[in-house]
Amino acid sequence: MQRRKRIPLALLRKLLIAAICSIAFVALFSVRVHIVPSSKDHRFNDKISTPQDLQSWTRELAPPHLSKAPLPTPKLSGSRGYLDYQKLWKPPSNRGFLPCTNPTPNYTTSAESRGYLLVHTNGGLNQMRSGICDMVAVARIINATLVIPELDKRSFWQDTSNFSDIFDEEHFMTSLANDVKIIKKLPKELVNANRVVKQFISWSGMDYYENEIASLWEDYQVIRASKSDSRLANNNLPPDIQKLRCRACYEALRFSPHIEQMGKLLVERMRSFGPYIALHLRYEKDMLAFSGCSHDLSPDEAEELRMIRENISYWKIKDINPIEQRSKGLCPLTPKEVGIFLTALGYPSTIPIYIAAGEIYGGESHMAELRSRYPLLMSKEKLASIEELEPFSNHASQMAALDYIVSVESDVFIPSYSGNMAKAVEGHRRFLGRGRTISPDK
Repeated sequence: MQRRKRIPLALLRKLLIAAICSIAFVALFSVRVHIVPSSKDHRFNDKISTPQDLQSWTRELAPPHLSKAPLPTPKLSGSRGYLDYQKLWKPPSNRGFLPCTNPTPNYTTSAESRGYLLVHTNGGLNQMRSGICDMVAVARIINATLVIPELDKRSFWQDTSNFSDIFDEEHFMTSLANDVKIIKKLPKELVNANRVVKQFISWSGMDYYENEIASLWEDYQVIRASKSDSRLANNNLPPDIQKLRCRACYEALRFSPHIEQMGKLLVERMRSFGPYIALHLRYEKDMLAFSGCSHDLSPDEAEELRMIRENISYWKIKDINPIEQRSKGLCPLTPKEVGIFLTALGYPSTIPIYIAAGEIYGGESHMAELRSRYPLLMSKEKLASIEELEPFSNHASQMAALDYIVSVESDVFIPSYSGNMAKAVEGHRRFLGRGRTISPDK
C-alpha cells in the first residue's frame, strides 16, 4: 500500500516541476520577442516617437521657407531600429552653436552713400550667391549704394536668367534696408558717367576696402566690380560685417516665389517615399573637364573632356595629370564609388536618394552600378512632369536652385565633391540646424 501511494506523488512532483519550467520558458521567450523584433517586422518609413528625437524648428526657412514642421524621422521599432536611426539618420549635436545674425548694440544704419557699386557676378549659382553676399558687405564698408547685381550669362552654362528670375528682388532690398541702400538700376543721369572698373583683390580685408577702394570716390561716382567671388576675407573682420554677410546669405537671398513653390513640391514628393538622402553627384561634363579627372572613363570620353578644357579660354589650367589629381583628393567620387560608400556606411538598398545634379556624364552607362545598389534614385526630372519643369528648363541656375532647396531640406546630405554647392548647402543646413551632412574624405 505504501508503494502505491509514492508513485502518484512522484509523478505529481515531476508534472509540477515540468509545468513551472514551461511557464518560465514561455515568459522568457515572450520578453525576448518583445525586445528584439524580427527583421521581418522592420519598417523603414516608420517614425520613432521618442521625445528626445523630435525636432522643432521655430525659425522661418530663408531660403527655402519650405516648412516650419519638424523633419520626419524614421521610426525603426525595437532596439536595433533605434541604433540604426542613431547611426544613419539622427542629426548631430549643434555643440552649443546657434545662428548669430542680429547686429551688435553699436551697429548703426547705413551712412550717407558716397557713390554707386555695380557688380558683375561670376560662376554658377552658388558661386554667384556667395559673391553677392560679399558685395553687400563691401558696399557697407565703402558706403556705397548697391545696384542689384548682374548675373553671369557667359559662363559654361550660358544661363540668361536675371537677378529677379532666381531671387526675390523686393525681399532682398527691403530686408537689407537698414544695412545698405540697394536700388534696381543706376540713375539715368549716371548711365554714361565716367566710371572705374576694378577687379577687387581676392580675400581682401577691411584696410584694402576702406583705404584703396574707398579712395576711388574722390574721382568717380560709380565703381564697377568685374568679379564677385572670393573678394572678401573670411576672417579678421568686424563681427557686424560677418553678421551682415550671414543676413544677406540666409535671410535676404531668398529664391523667387516660382522657384520656392516648385522646390517645395519636389520636397513633398520626395518625403512621400520616406526619409531621404540628397546626393550632390558632381559628375557632370563641366566638372570633369575643368578638374581633368578621367578615372573610369573611356579614352574617347577622356579626350572629349580634354578638348572642352582646351577650348574654354577662361579656364587657365589646360595640362592636368588625372592620376595626380585623384591622388590629391581633387576629383569627385564616381557614381560607382558613391554606391560602395553608402553601402559601407550601412544605408539599406531601400532608401530613396535624390540626385542633385545636372546631366550625369555618360548617362546610364556610369549610373548602372549605383542604381543596382540603390534602385530608388530620384531627380527633379523624375519627380516632376515636363510641363512643370518647362519654366526652368534651359536655365541651369534655376534648375540648380531647385536642387539646392531639396538638398537643404533632406534628412541626410552627401556631396561627392567639396565644391561651391556642397559648401553652400552644408553651411545653410548648419545654420538652420538641419539633419546630418556627410562629406567623404577622399
